Parts: sequence; C-alpha cells; structure tokens
Amino acid sequence: MKNFVKTLCASSVLLGLLASWSVPAYAGKVLDGVKQRGVLNCGVHTGRDGFSEADGKGVWSGIDVDYCRALAAAVLGDATKVKYVPTSGQTRITALQSGEIDVLARNTTWTLSREAASGLVWVGVNFYDGQAFMLKKRPDVKGVKDLNASTICVDAGSTTERNLADYFRANNIAYKAVSFDKPEATVQGFVSGRCQVITRDYASLAGMLVTDLKETASEYVILPQLISKEPIGPVVRRGDEEWHAIAKWTLFAMIEAEELGLSSSNIDQMKTSNDVTIRRFVGTGTDMGKDLGLDKEWSYRIVKQVGNYGESYDRNLGMKSAIKLPRGKNELWSKGGLIYSPPIR
Repeated sequence: MKNFVKTLCASSVLLGLLASWSVPAYAGKVLDGVKQRGVLNCGVHTGRDGFSEADGKGVWSGIDVDYCRALAAAVLGDATKVKYVPTSGQTRITALQSGEIDVLARNTTWTLSREAASGLVWVGVNFYDGQAFMLKKRPDVKGVKDLNASTICVDAGSTTERNLADYFRANNIAYKAVSFDKPEATVQGFVSGRCQVITRDYASLAGMLVTDLKETASEYVILPQLISKEPIGPVVRRGDEEWHAIAKWTLFAMIEAEELGLSSSNIDQMKTSNDVTIRRFVGTGTDMGKDLGLDKEWSYRIVKQVGNYGESYDRNLGMKSAIKLPRGKNELWSKGGLIYSPPIR
C-alpha cells in the first residue's frame, strides 16, 4: 500500500510538471496595457543620427526607432502604432521606471549597476559601440593620452561622463569637463568652440561628421582608440517576464531573419518554403507565437513591415545611409561579428 501511495504521489508530481510545461505564457500587465491602449509608448533619443530622430514632418527614423516599430508590429499588428517619447540622459530611466513608457529604445548602455539597482532588465544588444574622442586635426595628438589639459564636451548623466573621469584619472591625464544636460547642447558646445574635444560613442561622432560638421568634416579626426565597451539595446522594467520575453524575441526575430535570408522583399515568397525553420518563422509551420501570448504571424509581420536586422542597420547606419558606418562588431556572428540570436524553435 505504501509503495502504491508513493507511486501515486510521484505520478501526480510528474503530471503537474508536464502540465506546467505545456501551459502557454499568459499576457503580462504591460502587454495588456499596450493592447488596451492600442499604441506602444516607446522611449527614444531626442535626436541622434542613425538611432532615433524626427524629420521636419515629425516622422521618426533610426535603428532604435525600427525596434519600436518591430515591437508594435509583433504585438499590435501594425508597425505604425507607436508613440515616440523623446527622453534625455537624465529622464530616460525614470520614464521607464514610472511606466510613462513601455520600453526604452535609446542607445542605453547595458551595465551591472543600471540593471541591478534600477529595477530594469535589458532585452539584448542591438548595437555594439565604444567611447571615442573627436577634435580638430592636430599633429601633436595621435591618441587619447595626448589630450592632456584639454577641455572636453560630454553629455551629463551618461556612462560617457563616468568613463571619461575614470580613464583620465587612472592615466593621470589632466582635463576640464564641460557637461551639458541635452545632447544637442553638447554638440553645439563643441561646434562653437567651447571645448577642444568631444567624447561620445564612436557611432555618434561618425554621425556628427556627416551632419553637424558636414562642410568642414575633413578638418576633424576621430581618434582610433576606444576607452570603453558600450553594448547598447532596448530596456524594459523588471517584474513582467511575459513582456520581457516578447521584447527580447522581437529583437532576436530581426536578427534570426537576417541569418535565414528573410527580408521585407522576399518574406511573402518564403511562405511556401519547404524549410521547417523558415515555415516556423513565417507562421505557416509550428505556432511559435502562442507561448509569447502572440499569434502565429508575429515574426512574419516584423520582417514584412520593418525588415531584418541587416536591413535596419544598412538604411540607418550602414552603406545606404549618410553615415556609411561599416558593420564591424555589428555583423552577424557567422560573418565575424557579435550579432547572434538563439534559435526560434
């Protein structure tokens, strides 16, 4: 009898575990709110070339903006259903913590202190960067350690400001920091001559050369040395695992699509593919949306309406953009870069 009871209890536990594994994820509070509202509130930069900026008609573009659009396509079925909320270096974290925005897609560096102490969690990395320095060409300056006694423009409240202080202190380099609350003011401070040097992520400085310094770009140089790692990507609030999963797999879907050769121009043709992996992705095979609380075509819509990661990179930062920034570390892992997606299966 005792053995029978033990067997029965063990069987009950096993059945319970199997049942829990088979139950799809339920919608979290953020997903419910987004669906009820009918629009995704996405925090973005106030204006950064290639990442997020609005034109004269208020139309937003950039690699971070494309992520917002992809998330809206997955969740709401329409990439245009996004409210872009411009945030500064000082307001971006509080805007997410307070619930003003559903996701922050604003070239925010992933650090231990931000994730552990701020109640936030990163979705992944959509751009690998590093902190660099730009100045007018000078024969006596070949590297960062030649910047002794320089005045340096920097964004206030950023990891850039902290990295600047840490690196120069560690290397006994004297400098005077001129901090600005708004990124636009930092650029203007440098352009107007308030500082001899400006420090920012490399991609941001490359963008300045083709916009703010377009007429005199040949007079400037970005020093080749990087003093930091800047893995940047979308962020959500901790505590809503369902929303975190959706936000995470939205980014991975863009990356996986490029790996699979799926693009906005060919994805409709791929709906008739015999490849099991592609069929899962485009929604004609196994339903990969139900465990996220989404429908079968969530990843298909991302690529159809926004494009894969490579398409987004090329039009905003790469060879089809004014910046023409080589992919480098932001190439797919299979081509020597760091961009990688877990399998969607």
